[in-house]
Amino acid sequence: MGAPMAGHLSKKGFHVSVYNRSHKKSISWKSQYNGIVYDSIAELTASSDVIILCVGNDADVRDIIIGNNNSGIIDNAKSGLIVIDHTTTSANLSKEMNTALLLKDCYFIDAPVSGGQSGAEGGNLSIMVGGDARAYDDSKDIFNSYSKFHKLMGSSGSGQLTKMVNQICIAGLIQALAEGMNFSEKAGLNTSDVMEVITKGAAQSWQMENRWKTMLADEYDHGFAVDLMRKDLNIASEEAIKIGADIEITNLVNRFYKDVQDLGGNRLDTSSLLRRLKEK
Repeated sequence: MGAPMAGHLSKKGFHVSVYNRSHKKSISWKSQYNGIVYDSIAELTASSDVIILCVGNDADVRDIIIGNNNSGIIDNAKSGLIVIDHTTTSANLSKEMNTALLLKDCYFIDAPVSGGQSGAEGGNLSIMVGGDARAYDDSKDIFNSYSKFHKLMGSSGSGQLTKMVNQICIAGLIQALAEGMNFSEKAGLNTSDVMEVITKGAAQSWQMENRWKTMLADEYDHGFAVDLMRKDLNIASEEAIKIGADIEITNLVNRFYKDVQDLGGNRLDTSSLLRRLKEK
């Protein structure tokens, strides 16, 4: 997702530099957009006023920012640097990185996104932001380049907590859609006709509008992978225990995604819950 987001920034006239642990990905990006490719985080940091991360998990973010032997952002940052993290992580990680960067007179914004790969490519992501209000204001032109909506949700970690709500809601929607389509098939209905009707009524959702056709065709290569969804739902589950929130249905759907993994569907997209039902 980071590649098209950086591409939007380049096309909007920002001076963009990129770094990726896979140098081939950086070179591929450079073949499509204007920008500078760096060979290390330290070099990129020294020349940057804003650094945007979009990686895998808490450990990746911590490694990039803290690093070791002066290899991370924190040891090479200029005063006033803003670090925008689009990774979905725990709220505690965001607070930890915010505290560490403030000691260097820098700012950390947790800014997880919703909209998937297609949203990144189309420049119409939704961004939920936590962190310093002034740093957020200074970042609005950046967010506008690849999002349709962004909002400051509160202090550090609030963006990640909002993303947990997003994933909790999505998990239930996709399972309900999978169950409805499976019911339609077993009842002998024309599921295409069923979907055409109910997408015009109260059951309509983004997941239904954008995924029922590919689900019906047993095609699950349209973005956000099951492995990543399980990572996100595990984070939400841990936070729910901490704050005393009941997310019983979400935990159940998380177990269903484990079933999909056991079927070899780790890299299938999240709508593959229907395949699990068909395999039963």
